[in-house]
Amino acid sequence: MTKPIVSRQSFAARIWRRTLDGVGVKFGLAWVGVLVFFAVFAPFLANSMPLLMSKNGEISAPVLRYLSIEDAGILAGFFIALAVSRLPLAGGTKFLLFLAGTGLAALIANLTVQPPALVIYDDFRGPEYSQVDWKIMPPIPYAPGDYLRDLGSKGLEAPFASEGHRHWMGTEENGADVLSRMIHASRIALSIGFIATGIALAIGIVVGGLMGYFSGVVDMLGMRLVEIFEDIPTLFLLLTFVAFFGRSLYMMMVIIGVTGWSGYARYVRTEFLKLRKQDYVQAAIASGLPLPSILFRHMLPNGVAPLLVAVSFGVAGAILSEATLSFLGLGVVDAPSWGAMLDQAVKSSTFNWWMAVFPGGAIFMTVFAYNLIGEAFRDAIDPKLSRRNGGES
Repeated sequence: MTKPIVSRQSFAARIWRRTLDGVGVKFGLAWVGVLVFFAVFAPFLANSMPLLMSKNGEISAPVLRYLSIEDAGILAGFFIALAVSRLPLAGGTKFLLFLAGTGLAALIANLTVQPPALVIYDDFRGPEYSQVDWKIMPPIPYAPGDYLRDLGSKGLEAPFASEGHRHWMGTEENGADVLSRMIHASRIALSIGFIATGIALAIGIVVGGLMGYFSGVVDMLGMRLVEIFEDIPTLFLLLTFVAFFGRSLYMMMVIIGVTGWSGYARYVRTEFLKLRKQDYVQAAIASGLPLPSILFRHMLPNGVAPLLVAVSFGVAGAILSEATLSFLGLGVVDAPSWGAMLDQAVKSSTFNWWMAVFPGGAIFMTVFAYNLIGEAFRDAIDPKLSRRNGGES
């Protein structure tokens, strides 16, 4: 009789290992990793100003002088996340530490970072920045808002069609470099995906947790609330808010988050209904632990796995909503967006293929990557699929 093998790995570690077994999820994670790299280091990858230069023996970094509060906050958040991930702490403690560190960094950035109010990109190609000892330029030497007036850009030029300056992905209708705008637009795609999904996840966990834990009348009232929010057409609500209150990325995040929590609430409710009679939950209740501790410290970690699948699909859906709104001309005006660039594919009865292929391809690849990640999580969590594939149950 063979002795059963008992795995010493935690449930989360086993799910993560099974998830990474697939090829598709590795591709999806690699694509998301590339987007995160572009979003964090966009000012150093695509900009009109030198990264570093020496003039009359004096070394300076113009790109640092023109960093915005947003740039500084994103860089600080990225390095705080890297540092926190290395600490030997529980996942919840790491998350709270990351939030506290990011909030403090944002406050410091607001108080200390003061970039020039007006940036004239043509000046960076003038004598002050060209007649120097040496200089290091970003890989893409054009900022997303640099419309190349001094270079005589005509706008909507195909890749490599411009004379005197090279654009790997062509130029958009105002003459700005498409590749530069593609890199900077990854910020909007990622931020609206993560923040809108985070808002929806927080609401869904609280409402679903209360429904599953208390059941009865609370569950019945909660389900009616869920059904009401499921009937709200998010896209038309976004269009209405934009028409009345103008275009705002933060407003889009809030609306997508507030109207998208019902699916998460259903998942959490189902898991909590199963867990509420478990011995460890009853022991926590008998010990007199407060309700938040029972819900979020003891029950949630054991019921959070199915949420991972829904979250990955939710991020993809939020990105699609923003791209759709921008494609309709109702997105953010002062920042590059893949959807807004896709809208320029057909202008004056002319099909500008590069404005369809590159932004459209980026939207497709991003949504596809999140769907691959979600499906890999689903396959890893499903015990039937796991047993069929010979994995551990």
